[in-house]
Amino acid sequence: MNISKKRIKQIIKEELEVVLSDQEVKEFFGVDPSNLKKSLNSEVDKRIDMLEGQLSEGMRYHIKNNIPVDKNIYRLNSKNFFSLFREARSLYKKDLVVLSESEKYYISETDIGEFGRYGNTMVPLDFPMVEGESILEAKYKGKKVTLNRPQRGGSKKFYVYVRDPKSGNIRKVSFGSKGMSVKVASPERRKSFAARHKCKEKKDKTKAGYWACRVGRYPHLTGSKSRFTWW
Repeated sequence: MNISKKRIKQIIKEELEVVLSDQEVKEFFGVDPSNLKKSLNSEVDKRIDMLEGQLSEGMRYHIKNNIPVDKNIYRLNSKNFFSLFREARSLYKKDLVVLSESEKYYISETDIGEFGRYGNTMVPLDFPMVEGESILEAKYKGKKVTLNRPQRGGSKKFYVYVRDPKSGNIRKVSFGSKGMSVKVASPERRKSFAARHKCKEKKDKTKAGYWACRVGRYPHLTGSKSRFTWW
């Protein structure tokens, strides 16, 4: 994960749109307009320093040492462990950081770091950790499996293992028709599919519809070189 210099530069340029004269440019930056490009780069560095100063100690450590957020340095299940994911999600939504593909999965596809109420208890969301397991691993019928990672095959076109948040049990969810091609590259087809299947309303990971609506986000399933969202 790295701070997005491109986004910070864009923010500064958007601020400059209100500057109408060379004199105002000079007053804004304190330099001659001909040196604007050099000044812009300098301003980007200043903004990055300001942003880093607002980050938590853990986030600064991750960025400085180029440690992905999914390699969270904090103790599992600790307050700082969950807080780091929330901080990364907030920065990503503001387009202030650049994430790797694995980081994007945790930040965009899961709610890890957030909490929800289960009965009378607040529990961490998308945190299927039990003793002896990693965040994405569990056992299904005695076999070690990867959670929340859809694959080709099974009784239908695709399948995925998930943890049922109500029971804590691992479930295998099959989805997709073997006789139908996945044409996610077409914007019209994606829009039509999302509308027909009400993809915006699909929130339950234990249901086939949830994964069918998100298949475009997994290039290894579609054979595409790009990731697609359907709504």
